[in-house]
Amino acid sequence: MRGTDLQQAGLFSYVSAEARIPQSHPLRPIRAMVDTALKGLTGRFEAMYSQVGRPSIPPEKLLRALLLQVFYSIRSERLLVEQLDYNLLFRWFVGLSVDDPVWDHSTFSKNRDRLLESDIAEAFFRQILDQAQAKGLTSDEHFSVDGTLIEAWASMKSFRPKDEDDSDSDGGRNAERDFHGEKRRNDTHASTTDPQARLYKKGKGKESKLCYLGHTLMENRNGLIVDVEVTQATGTAEREAAIEMLERLSTAERITVAGDKGYDSQAFVESCRRLKVTPHVAQNTTNRRSAIDGRTTRHPGYTVSQTIRKRIEEGFGWAKTVGALRKTKFRGLPRLNFQARLTFAAYNLIRIRNLAAEVPG
Repeated sequence: MRGTDLQQAGLFSYVSAEARIPQSHPLRPIRAMVDTALKGLTGRFEAMYSQVGRPSIPPEKLLRALLLQVFYSIRSERLLVEQLDYNLLFRWFVGLSVDDPVWDHSTFSKNRDRLLESDIAEAFFRQILDQAQAKGLTSDEHFSVDGTLIEAWASMKSFRPKDEDDSDSDGGRNAERDFHGEKRRNDTHASTTDPQARLYKKGKGKESKLCYLGHTLMENRNGLIVDVEVTQATGTAEREAAIEMLERLSTAERITVAGDKGYDSQAFVESCRRLKVTPHVAQNTTNRRSAIDGRTTRHPGYTVSQTIRKRIEEGFGWAKTVGALRKTKFRGLPRLNFQARLTFAAYNLIRIRNLAAEVPG
């Protein structure tokens, strides 16, 4: 007998969002790790807010929602809030019941400054990394470092002379501009949209773009990212950021760090050795002499490091395609560092979940 196509919605529901999510759903182990990390940040959250006044939206819910934005490549917070309104899976992950109202998309912008001041993204990234270390998934001896371009949220039309008078411009906010015959350099020009963005090109024959440089430090055992830094785009930024990240490693033992030819400089090699770090960088012998010699390259560990270091590109690829980090929607280094650390924390969460699933029993 054919059933009746009834369209009337029920007035009451007695099924929770928890019951709707399968026990085998891949977000369940990630949600458990996220909850553990957020519990470790309770003290920071308490210090962020006043003890009086109207209760705010819990920062835990905001961070879970931002992680969903990374996991599912949602391009804007407006669309994220729209998904939260009707998607039971998203409601369950964030911690909203079926009947809870969803906040306005502007809530993220209003609370981001508070999260930035307390360095929540960095603390959350460290909490996730601590869980990986507790499970024995990270190496404390062998690492790799690399950098990548992150396009700024600014057009080339905004890259104007620093001494230009804005009152002389006409044609509206998107006026036509002729660049022919004009030499544009970072020391004489700056973007009016994002002054911290710099004109930079990846290599010879490549076009110049307004961008930043993102840097990561990867442990070589399972390819987890152990440190993240975003800097202005300069010719020495990759090596300088690598040294800063190596200095933050809390280890007294001698370690190795692998890198491409861009790290083969005398200053970088000497800085590494001062930090008790053996530089396993690729030799750059094109019309020059390499900063490392056979005393380093003759060891089998050097060949292994050069093979494994290429896995760092997997993290960059995931962050740029899935995590939408190829072209940032934020302006300025503080906000971009917040986005990068949260994105690579999400990457580590997926890696930890997959690695745990490979362990039998």
